[in-house]
Amino acid sequence: MKTGYSFLLVGLMCYAGLISVTQAAEQFPSVAVQYREVEQSYSADGVVEAARQSTVSAQIAGRVKEILFDAGDTVKKGQVILRIDEREAAQVVAGSQAQLMQAQIAMNKAQSDYERARQLFAQKFISQAALDKAQADYKMTLAQAAASEAGAEQSALAHGYTSVVAPYAGVVGARLVEVGEMVTVGKPLMSGFDPGQMRVIVDVPQYKLTDIGTHPKAMVELNADHRQVQATSVTVLPTADARTHSIQVRVNLPAREVGVYPGMFVRVKFIVGKANKLLIPASAVVRRSELVAVYVVDEKGDAKLRQVRLGEPSGQDEVEVLAGLKPDEKVALDPVRVGMAQKAR
Repeated sequence: MKTGYSFLLVGLMCYAGLISVTQAAEQFPSVAVQYREVEQSYSADGVVEAARQSTVSAQIAGRVKEILFDAGDTVKKGQVILRIDEREAAQVVAGSQAQLMQAQIAMNKAQSDYERARQLFAQKFISQAALDKAQADYKMTLAQAAASEAGAEQSALAHGYTSVVAPYAGVVGARLVEVGEMVTVGKPLMSGFDPGQMRVIVDVPQYKLTDIGTHPKAMVELNADHRQVQATSVTVLPTADARTHSIQVRVNLPAREVGVYPGMFVRVKFIVGKANKLLIPASAVVRRSELVAVYVVDEKGDAKLRQVRLGEPSGQDEVEVLAGLKPDEKVALDPVRVGMAQKAR
C-alpha cells in the first residue's frame, strides 16, 4: 500500500512539475517567423564631411596678439576669433590719411588757380596755353586726390583685417597658430565647419548606377550599433574618375544629426529594389562566442536552442535568416530569460 502511494505521489509531483515548466515556458513571448517584402540595398563605405567648411587665413602680415577660441569651441557668425597686432596697420592708416589731406589741399589750390585762370582768359590777360596748363594741373590733382582717397580706404580696410571674424556659425576644427607667432598674408589661422549641415561622400562603381537609379534613396549606418538614419537627399555628381571608374555620390544627412563629425567612416545603403526575406527580431538572437542561435518555441511551449545563419540587418530591429529556421516557426523574443529559466530547472 505504501509502495502504491509512493508511485502515486511521485506521479503527481512529476505532473505538477510538468505543468509548472510548461506554464513557465508559455510566459515567454514569442513571434512567428514569416517572409516579408523588404527593401533590398547596395552597401558602400563613405566618409562624413561638412557641407560648409573653411579655413580662415591671414589677410595682412603681423604678429598674433590674441586667440579667443580653440579647437572644439562653438562660435557665432561675426564673432572675433583671433586678433593680429594692429599697431603697424594703424600707422599705415595714419600715413594714408595724411596723404589724402595733402592731396585734397593741392586739389583745392589747383581748382582755385584754374578758376582764376578762366577769369583772366575771359579778360584776355592770359593765353590759351596758360589756361590749358591750369586745367591740366587741376585734373592731375583731382586724380591724385582720388588715388589718395582709395589708398586711405584700403589701409582702413586692412586695419579691419587685424580682427579675424567667423564667416558663419559653427565649430572650430583646428587652431593652426600660436600667440606671438608672425603670420604673413595667406597664412592659415583656423579651420572650422558647420555641424548643422553634414553629408557623406561615397564612391560608387559605374556599373552600379543603373541599380541605384536617377533618384536614389539611401540609409546611412552611423556607427557600430547599426544606428541608421534616412538621408534627406542624394546627389550623383555628373563626372567619373577615369582611374577608378567610379562616380562620387553625395548623401545629405538630416540637420543637426547627433554624433556625426567630419572624417567619420560610415556605411551607406542605397535602396535598389525589393525582395522577400525571412525576418526575425534582432533581440531574439543569442550570440555565444562564435555561436549564433535562437530559442525555437514548439507547440507545447518548450524552447530549444537552435543555431542559425543570419544575413544583413533589415531596418532598426530586424535581421534576415538565411538558414536554420522555417516559416511559421516561433522564436522567443527574450532569449536571456529563456536561458535563465532552463538553467534553473
